[in-house]
Amino acid sequence: MTHRFQVRDRFADGAQFIAGRLRPGTSGRAHAVVNPATGEEIHSYELAGTADVDAAVTAARTALPGWAGATPAARSDALHRFAAVLSDQAEDFAYAESLQCGKPIRLATEFDVPGTVDNTAFFAGAARHLDGVSAGEYSGDHTSYVRREPIGVVGSIAPWNYPLQMAAWKILPAVAAGNTIVLKPAEITPLTSLMFAQAAQEAGIPDGVINVVSGAGPDAGERLVGHPDVAMTSFTGSTAVGRRVAEIATATVKRLHLELGGKAPFLVFDDADLEAAVHGAVAAALINGGQDCTAATRAYVQRPLYEAFVTGVAELMESVRLGDPLDPATDLGPLISHTHRDRVAGFVDRARAHARVVTGGGAPGGDLKAGAYYRPTLVADAAQDSEIVQSEIFGPVLAVLPFDSDDEGIGLANDTPYGLAASAWSRDVYRTGRATREIRAGCVWINDHIPIISEMPHGGYRASGFGKDMSLYSFEEYTQVKHVMYDNTAVARKDWHRTIFGDRC
Repeated sequence: MTHRFQVRDRFADGAQFIAGRLRPGTSGRAHAVVNPATGEEIHSYELAGTADVDAAVTAARTALPGWAGATPAARSDALHRFAAVLSDQAEDFAYAESLQCGKPIRLATEFDVPGTVDNTAFFAGAARHLDGVSAGEYSGDHTSYVRREPIGVVGSIAPWNYPLQMAAWKILPAVAAGNTIVLKPAEITPLTSLMFAQAAQEAGIPDGVINVVSGAGPDAGERLVGHPDVAMTSFTGSTAVGRRVAEIATATVKRLHLELGGKAPFLVFDDADLEAAVHGAVAAALINGGQDCTAATRAYVQRPLYEAFVTGVAELMESVRLGDPLDPATDLGPLISHTHRDRVAGFVDRARAHARVVTGGGAPGGDLKAGAYYRPTLVADAAQDSEIVQSEIFGPVLAVLPFDSDDEGIGLANDTPYGLAASAWSRDVYRTGRATREIRAGCVWINDHIPIISEMPHGGYRASGFGKDMSLYSFEEYTQVKHVMYDNTAVARKDWHRTIFGDRC
């Protein structure tokens, strides 16, 4: 990495981006952004208060007529320029993401940043394909057609695990469809969301179209969700918080999109390629330190392969290199905070009473002691109804359980409240076909786990929420469908008027 900026200098004017400029918050409360690899403060800013949310919503409402009235081609051109600006600033984005999250620079450079650039380029094209149903004379005397229109001001809340990508997932479909937006990132990781909004301005997207308020959930977040001028709320985060968001949003009868928790099953049948399954499980369990709602968290392995799978996963996990996130050789960085690291450790420590911790299960010492690190952990032989199998841990922990019949394996895969993602591993196309039909999840991978692409939707079933991010399907969340109907007869007295006037028509 050839260039690193100074965070304090970059955000010296504040961590609220409203109507095209950075400004300080008005809550009267300072908040520290901490590097989880070292525990050191890298920036301090004043949190957003309700007045900042109101100002951001006003800016978005003011910008809405001009942006919604722009042609699809104009919005598309702006988004293409936006993608180019992001690409030019890729190193800065990767550095900031790694610094605030503890994300390995290799992950930020090869996944987060290029994925965001690709998302932006995709929605630049998609902005020109907001089509309705073709016109037709469905009643015989009228021509009907369907318009897709922007909803209005969108209020979105993004999580801390993928701050840049989640900002993009919230902002891009909203603005491509002609909406304006106020985004509240997690207060512990606001940097790349602010940079994303600044890059949009550099690309020529008008002031007020994209606004960012960096504040806490109970005040800034709840004010944004409940604001009477916000027409839609999109939230990504835990299922528990999602319930609170839904409660507030429904009080004002606004559109709601929720992408919530996950507990993804990793289903290995006895004819699977064992080496591929082992490598896939370790990669999918440890991606982003396991702080990924689609990460593999529950491996179910058919009994003939079970012990070999446990041995292979444990050996491969032990080869994973923990270290400085800015070192390209590092495989796994710290978790987001010491508090979260202790929460993850609690799950593993409680599981020791009834399951086998095969490897990991603790924090490293030495040079990494000051950071929020936790070793890759494999837990075997836990009960299906145990906490470590049923609850979202959000850390580098994989639980593995055996199963006998295919019916049992698919039943176990479905046996949590969640339904965001899953994978099935087999050489048998009929087995995998059955798995894709019967596993209740928004995404089912076959012989892989984790890859996403801009053209395909992302979203869950059941307690994992509803609605879709990415792809053209996301426009279903961010547009209103309007039916327009023209009379073609030029007759003053219509036949249906008899229902009112009878024979006087």
